[in-house]
Amino acid sequence: MDFQNQINVDGKINKHKARLVVKGYSQEAGIDFTETFAPVSIHETMKLLLALAAQNDWYTFQLDVKSAFLNGVLNEEIYVEQPAGFENSTNKVYLLKKALYGLKQAPRAWYSRLGNHLLSLGFNRSMNGVTLYVKHADGYKLIVSVYVDDLLITGDKEQLVEEFKTNMKDMFEMNELGLLIYFLGMEVTQSDQGYFLCQKCFSLKTLDNFAMSKCKRVITPMIQGQKLMKEDGSPKADGKVYRSLIGSVLYLTATRPDIQFAVNYLSRFMQEPSQNHFVAAKRVLRYLRGTASFGIHFVKSSSINLVGFSDSDQEGSDEGMMSISGYCFVVGKSVFCWNSRSNRWWHILQQRLNT
Repeated sequence: MDFQNQINVDGKINKHKARLVVKGYSQEAGIDFTETFAPVSIHETMKLLLALAAQNDWYTFQLDVKSAFLNGVLNEEIYVEQPAGFENSTNKVYLLKKALYGLKQAPRAWYSRLGNHLLSLGFNRSMNGVTLYVKHADGYKLIVSVYVDDLLITGDKEQLVEEFKTNMKDMFEMNELGLLIYFLGMEVTQSDQGYFLCQKCFSLKTLDNFAMSKCKRVITPMIQGQKLMKEDGSPKADGKVYRSLIGSVLYLTATRPDIQFAVNYLSRFMQEPSQNHFVAAKRVLRYLRGTASFGIHFVKSSSINLVGFSDSDQEGSDEGMMSISGYCFVVGKSVFCWNSRSNRWWHILQQRLNT
């Protein structure tokens, strides 16, 4: 039982606030559960959804499911012991019909139930993004993206959106959050000019976490032409702090393609960072200090063509015969997908061609 923060001043516990938590760590794979993984919407799916909404002058709304994991229906027979202090008989156990907190298959059971309900409403599940659902009705379109217990809803007919929200609130206990303004650490601004996504709050928090909130600003995340080596002869840096810094700025790349290359380059040295690497990483924070409000703007364009760009420096690294490749995809005038990564694909391709 979970009684945290439920004890009153007189030492008594509110009965209706007690929560039963299953000891999921005692479950055995293949006996108590099979599949536990539940898919979630990735950033690129959400950004593409908002880019399409901006292109079509749609508004995007958000619903939040209360106690989502308690709605999943179990396919397996799961028994739990009676909670300590509430036993009616020591020889009896409970048979679960629905999932509870702590159950390993609870996320998947919730996703299955939600997905089946959306399909029963006439939605079609995307073949490429299984958390994206699209419904066509009388020439109108309704799109729903699922991220665990959050639903993003957009479409070209307000009546369809309202009918869907009413249906979901009748089926599940939900909070209607109105227009989408914050999601996965990203701040969203909807206006007549389109959608603007940024991570200003997270940027400022990151600067504060690393005592860089008052640092000197720079205008680029890296020094042009800078080359870093794994073994550069400088003293070793604190690896834990360095990895934490890189992890933080890596999350910021969701709305900041301008730091993607620098973050990828610096992530090469997370195993044994040196002081030179740490100074280069702090330069990214100095850049963020002056650009915390930067982000991505999704706007309407005359065409909605999908265009992709890719490039590689083909073994541009001074060590390890490593290449850096990058790509980005644009729909209309809105870039929604980008990446920069280190790899040895060019070297491997040459080896295969030589053999």
